Amino acid sequence: LPTAWPSRGRPRSCAGSRSSRRRSSPRRTRGSWTARPKTSRRRGCGCRPRRAGSCPASPRRSSTDVRALALQSSGPEASRGYLLVHTNGGLNQMRAGISDMVAVARILKATLIIPELDKKSFWLDKSNFSDVFDEEHFIRYLANDVKVEKNLPKELVKAPKSVRYFKSWSGVDYYQNEISPLWEHRQVIRAAKSDSRLANNFLPPDIQKLRCRTFFQALRFAPPIEALGNLLVERMKSFGPYIALHLRYEKDMLAFSGCTYGLSDTESEELAMIRGNTTYWKVKDIDPLEQRSHGHCPLTPKEVGMFLSALGYPSSTPVYIAAGEIYGGESHMVDLQSRFPILMNKEKLASAEELRPFSQYASQMAALDYIVSVESDVFIPSYSGNMARAVAGHRRFHGHRKTISPDRKALVHLFDKVDSGLLDEGKRLSQKIIEMHQKRYRTGHES
Repeated sequence: LPTAWPSRGRPRSCAGSRSSRRRSSPRRTRGSWTARPKTSRRRGCGCRPRRAGSCPASPRRSSTDVRALALQSSGPEASRGYLLVHTNGGLNQMRAGISDMVAVARILKATLIIPELDKKSFWLDKSNFSDVFDEEHFIRYLANDVKVEKNLPKELVKAPKSVRYFKSWSGVDYYQNEISPLWEHRQVIRAAKSDSRLANNFLPPDIQKLRCRTFFQALRFAPPIEALGNLLVERMKSFGPYIALHLRYEKDMLAFSGCTYGLSDTESEELAMIRGNTTYWKVKDIDPLEQRSHGHCPLTPKEVGMFLSALGYPSSTPVYIAAGEIYGGESHMVDLQSRFPILMNKEKLASAEELRPFSQYASQMAALDYIVSVESDVFIPSYSGNMARAVAGHRRFHGHRKTISPDRKALVHLFDKVDSGLLDEGKRLSQKIIEMHQKRYRTGHES
């Protein structure tokens, strides 16, 4: 690994572990990698991703300390009723929401019914909970914390329900004082949405531990997903130590963010039309140049290639692309492919037959990318979204595996100078990029 990268920084999500054990790396056949520098590391105070500076008094903890958070809590109290949950968003937004709702069920002394996954978002994924997650493991793992059942009792299926949009970022007092009294009138409460319904901080330790254990341990992927994901890891490691690049350059991301840099007029118009026709995206009129200059756009595949080259990664470095369908296809991947020929993804590592059970389901395909990303030697997200934060937090549990978060705002200004001929792509650009990220790491932006 390039020695310019200190492994330090305050994590922005809770730590946990997938059930599978860490595997030793096979014989390294390609790539030139050096030892990681030994530096101190800092850990955040809570479970969910948060902004820098939200935990000013965070103590230093080792990975052993973090595993201590996985201690089982006392058993669930007598149930007062049933909690139905309708999740919303993509894979990792739903995982975070489910983790919150497990904690809420404990606060409310509720029996949790297996959550319903979002089937109406952009991806129109029809997966059920058991298609994505190991349902039996989920129920069994949480048995000492929250009672979980697959379905409502038959006599309550048609019973009146109290449907609520829980307030965002709410603490224990909100659920105890405003939601818990609903049990006096109803046996079933339905949470209409699950995202960001529980505060990050100032929660009892047992609640904070529970949501973290749920996210990284109870929500184990379904056995077929785990099996293929682990197989992809083995195949990727056969090339040597590898980078997992979460290349957030799919149609939904670009349409939502209004980022059109490097796209044709036709492509830009298509994205604007998608944004206008998607009713639950509130912001319609977006200035793409302003978005990019403020660092609100994902790096393009070409920019990511320039970034990796500037960090000193050799062209022989294996790179795994963790992403859905790249917008514009191979035409936007030419520069990155020329810089790093060992450019792989799940479609290249697995046969069409192996992928067939998952290929029509966005959440299941994203789960495969998640597994390969967690197990990578270096993880680099081109945009700080739900998956990027989830993977980074999961990797911290495994002993602070290296994660590099590009400073997009600073990088695009440098790349614009290269495009305009004011700066050559070479040693000077490399020095500037390494220097700006060393400062970024010293201020605790990433690990």
